[in-house]
Amino acid sequence: MSEKNGSPQAKPEITALREEIAETRADLGETVSALAAKTDVKARAKEQVEQTKQRVKTQAAEATGAVRDAAQSATDAVRDATQSATDRVRESGALDVAADAGERVRRNPIPLVALLAGAAVLGGIILVMRRRRR
Repeated sequence: MSEKNGSPQAKPEITALREEIAETRADLGETVSALAAKTDVKARAKEQVEQTKQRVKTQAAEATGAVRDAAQSATDAVRDATQSATDRVRESGALDVAADAGERVRRNPIPLVALLAGAAVLGGIILVMRRRRR
């Protein structure tokens, strides 16, 4: 019976129906909210832009790290190769030979002057021959 008829409590099946109706309304509200979110193109586009920005930032950070590592490896390799070459030149005595040659030229510059004069004469001959061909 209802409250009008004097019964203080509602029937159990009416209470169950009301609870089911409330639950259905809540589910329907969630479904409507989800559909509204899907149809909100502007919000979805902004979300997509933010996700893309984050992905690009992450990739840029990873690429920067990889480039730094590669640059450091290349620097280390060049440093090692330079040191190795310097050691080989010192061990071969090439620096001593070059220093001796420089000292000989300083003591007796005539052979160097003769070489330079010969190169100048040869250059002059080549220029004269080129002009005659034209």
